[in-house]
Amino acid sequence: MSDSNKAVVLLSGGMDSLVVMAYVHSLKKDIYALHLSYQQNTAEKEKECFNKICDHYQISQDKREIIDISFLSKIGGSSLTDKSMNVTDFAGDSDEIPSSYVPFRNTHILSMAVSLAEVKGADNIYIGANYEDSPGYPDCRPEYYDAFNNLVQKGTKEGTIKVHTPVIMDKKDEIIQKGIALNAPFELSWSCYKASDKACGKCDSCALRLRGFKKVGMDDPISYQGE
Repeated sequence: MSDSNKAVVLLSGGMDSLVVMAYVHSLKKDIYALHLSYQQNTAEKEKECFNKICDHYQISQDKREIIDISFLSKIGGSSLTDKSMNVTDFAGDSDEIPSSYVPFRNTHILSMAVSLAEVKGADNIYIGANYEDSPGYPDCRPEYYDAFNNLVQKGTKEGTIKVHTPVIMDKKDEIIQKGIALNAPFELSWSCYKASDKACGKCDSCALRLRGFKKVGMDDPISYQGE
């Protein structure tokens, strides 16, 4: 039997997923936190952030799931998983698909989340997908999630599971403002595509994050190279 109060939250450890976790926590949902590791450049750092954020929101160990989907690194095709490809520096807003795009990644990730939701009886899945983050990513577009939800409705036992994207059309500064209102611990999150000790400050993810904090007049609480 499904339960509308149960929720699976996809928690990468990044800023967007942190704010989504804070939002779902504010709804007083019974949360299952899901983290997917696919041998990306900062996999260990992201896993560390996942656990720290779960600790902060008192998500018990039996409600934390870490699933290895390292087959994505074997497929390659992305600078996040292929060591022979360089993670490019932010070159300004663009609709072009960046080198950091992991082919069809979100479909694999969401499929895991749907399977977990069915097993746990959860009706709701939350993901921090963000269109501004990568307008060139095909699997970060609103129409992708409309199509995926139609697939979930047709392909699950009860057809009641829905994927929610609460920050998909927000600018980074708007996501940060939501996080501030929810007292989200930004210092526990990690966005850099390149480095795990101090963020590079130059990749797409770092640049957009820094721009967001600048717009709200707040210093980013994590450390950056050169500081």
